[in-house]
Amino acid sequence: MQDISNKIREIAGHLLAENKVEAVVGFRPGTIPLISAPTVVRTEAEAAGLHWDRFCGVNLANYLPKRTEKMAVIAKGCDSRSIVGLVVENQIKRENVYIIGVPCTGMIDRAKVMRVAGSLEVELVEDGEQVVVKAGGKESTVALSDILQDNCQGCQHRNPVVFDELIGAKVDETAGGDIDTAVAKIEAMTADERWRHFEEMYSTCIRCYACRNACPLCYCEQCFVDDSQPQWCGKSTNPVDVKTFHIFRAYHCSGRCTDCGACKRACPVGINVRELTRKLEKEVKGLFGYEAGLSLEAIPPLGVYTEKDPQGFIK
Repeated sequence: MQDISNKIREIAGHLLAENKVEAVVGFRPGTIPLISAPTVVRTEAEAAGLHWDRFCGVNLANYLPKRTEKMAVIAKGCDSRSIVGLVVENQIKRENVYIIGVPCTGMIDRAKVMRVAGSLEVELVEDGEQVVVKAGGKESTVALSDILQDNCQGCQHRNPVVFDELIGAKVDETAGGDIDTAVAKIEAMTADERWRHFEEMYSTCIRCYACRNACPLCYCEQCFVDDSQPQWCGKSTNPVDVKTFHIFRAYHCSGRCTDCGACKRACPVGINVRELTRKLEKEVKGLFGYEAGLSLEAIPPLGVYTEKDPQGFIK
């Protein structure tokens, strides 16, 4: 990871010193344990503080819309797919974004580490596919794959799909899981069981909108939940309002979500928002043969209509 950090600093420093970009979006060490924080640097000196480790899970594409200056951004596979989505949806111009791609073998989930260590005062030592967790004078060894974020465990696009400069060699893409397995639990339920499952899952939602705000695709200046004329959705934590928000949002993301995991990671009460978005991702892939963020030319299927669109779902 130190080699990647050094290379990021070198590239960012050159881009800023040569005025090829006005700012670079990257990471710096976080102020709380096990989280690296997004940052924007504008000088070669500031670029020396950029950082990379297995806690750089935040999707930096979220920091690109509505900016007018030419930016560089550090992009994992999922970040790059979100950038593609933002270009396709005319939220950023490709020529205004210099993408520094970083092949990714997964980000560590701090909650999983805390469950192993029982504390945030922890030291992690990575040794191949194993991680030694040191906390409270004790050591335990866990498989790296067991403490990765859930979306990283199933990732099938670990290399940036578009980049101007790539740090290091591409990594194996076949290590990810498959989407059929990911949604099998949901699909095994009856319709009534699924409804109850999602009712229970969303029952703890406090309507803080952290999931919406962390999503790089939720860039609307006026979100439907904030409208009052007409009021599409109540603003309370009434179960009907909560479900309306989550179902509307999930459909809004269908065919656009890159499964970066930002929504789940941001949720302060631990709702697995991905359960619904993954199911919709599978449906879009099955119906339209489309995966979000893989092509700068393809329009998301729910953004266009053709006479050949599958309509078998209409009853």
